[in-house]
Amino acid sequence: MAANQESLESYYGREIILADRELVESGSDEILKDADTQDIAFLVVGDPFGATTHTDLVLRARELGIKVETIHNASIMNAVGACGLQLYQFGQTISLVFFTDSWKPDSFYNKIMENRKIGLHTLILLDIKVKEQSIENMARGRLIYEPPRYMDIATAASQLIEIEELRQEKAYTENTPCVAISRLGAPTQSFKAGTLKELSEYDSGEPLHTMVMLGRQVHDLELEYLYQFVNDREKFKADVAKDQEFFKPPPYVPPEEDLSD
Repeated sequence: MAANQESLESYYGREIILADRELVESGSDEILKDADTQDIAFLVVGDPFGATTHTDLVLRARELGIKVETIHNASIMNAVGACGLQLYQFGQTISLVFFTDSWKPDSFYNKIMENRKIGLHTLILLDIKVKEQSIENMARGRLIYEPPRYMDIATAASQLIEIEELRQEKAYTENTPCVAISRLGAPTQSFKAGTLKELSEYDSGEPLHTMVMLGRQVHDLELEYLYQFVNDREKFKADVAKDQEFFKPPPYVPPEEDLSD
């Protein structure tokens, strides 16, 4: 369900307080102060336990003897199956943050490498900056926040290519096939399959966005489903085949049998 604050308040007949990161991380006492005598609902986007902050809130409530009931929800971690890739073929999920001139973290690269070595797809969560402070404002203690920013597909693909060019360990190439997912679950949701290079020039429209980098083992049914989202079916098929061959591990050689006995 996608609805604004006014619609939710009208539907439930209750006041809804927007709980930003600062409130959830630092103001848990405020959230829980009346929960022992009345029902308090903490609404989240996605899985209720998808963030350690939410887990911490549950632990604090239980320490205070407050009963906690969880109503589970879908999240990108399972809804990503809408792109046609099989959920049990996914490996470690990674997060990709906005790069700056002096900060380009690449720890995600090793996880992609590990996933690709065993043939698994990689779900790539793209950065969201909401109510963020600049370094200067944080240093001066000024509660002035930057405008919201949401990473798009082109930025994500370009950053992935940039890190491969820096590392040059061939976890992937600019020709590695990926799937771009935009506004999943909304009426305007869209999917686009192509190489990293192609997606670096793709206009993905309004947020939110995520990506999946294909593993080297793509099932025929997965491939058939992805054809819906490509411009050139034969080219995409060739790109997938080439990428699988590029990252194919050496053939297994069984150990020699010990005949000494």
